[in-house]
Amino acid sequence: MKQKKKIIIFTDLDGSLLNKDTFGFDEIEDYFRELVSIGINIIPNSSKTEAELLDFNNQYNLNLSFIAENGSSIHGLNLIHSNLPEKVLLSRSADQIYEIYNENISSDLKHKITFILKLNTKEQQEIFGLPLDKIELALKRNHSLPIKFNGNEIEKNEFIKIMNNAGLTVQTGGRIMNICDSVNKSKAMSKTLELIKKEIDEEIITIGVGDNQNDIDMLRQSNYACLVKNEDFDSSLINIDNLIKSYEPSPKGWADVIKTALQKV
Repeated sequence: MKQKKKIIIFTDLDGSLLNKDTFGFDEIEDYFRELVSIGINIIPNSSKTEAELLDFNNQYNLNLSFIAENGSSIHGLNLIHSNLPEKVLLSRSADQIYEIYNENISSDLKHKITFILKLNTKEQQEIFGLPLDKIELALKRNHSLPIKFNGNEIEKNEFIKIMNNAGLTVQTGGRIMNICDSVNKSKAMSKTLELIKKEIDEEIITIGVGDNQNDIDMLRQSNYACLVKNEDFDSSLINIDNLIKSYEPSPKGWADVIKTALQKV
């Protein structure tokens, strides 16, 4: 007999599920695995690359569907239902995105932009905050261009406006900015749900978990929106009804908001 409700958790990783310094979640790993074991689908929805997310699955011996590069691609939906696709692309390639950037941004503004891919390994490690063995995976970007912006707020806003007018977006997460196609975590979440609902005849309940600005649209779209404490993000700026907030940072904050959300389902 089918369950009456299917629960899907769409979650950011760094700073939401994973400790922002150690990139682990050992303290709540047993609880996380318990959720998976009872049939709750947990779908990481992250700025991380496909390579990083596959590595995350391998590291923890998981088999999770996931959304990569701020909504650029959806992977492993066939794990949820065999009729669903293994991969869905929602973005143009990184090369195409670079061409649009190059054609539209003035020389003056280009001097304010540093491409992370062009830095040396030590500089990349400082920016990402990752150990050396994980840097290579973080740089395998198929659909986005990570940058540091070295100008002032006026110049940054001008840059973002130009990119938006050219059909691109600039996603601001934790440590870096990413030039992306016209995608975001919310759009990818919508596409994922649209595909799943075609194959699964159950009421789908969504829980969204994030900790930063680029998670907000995803949270707004969720049945239960959860915000994990982040000292670097002013949560008072968010206007979401019944927002569930944690009092502690990740990973414990993740478990706390999920437990609260599940009590409400």
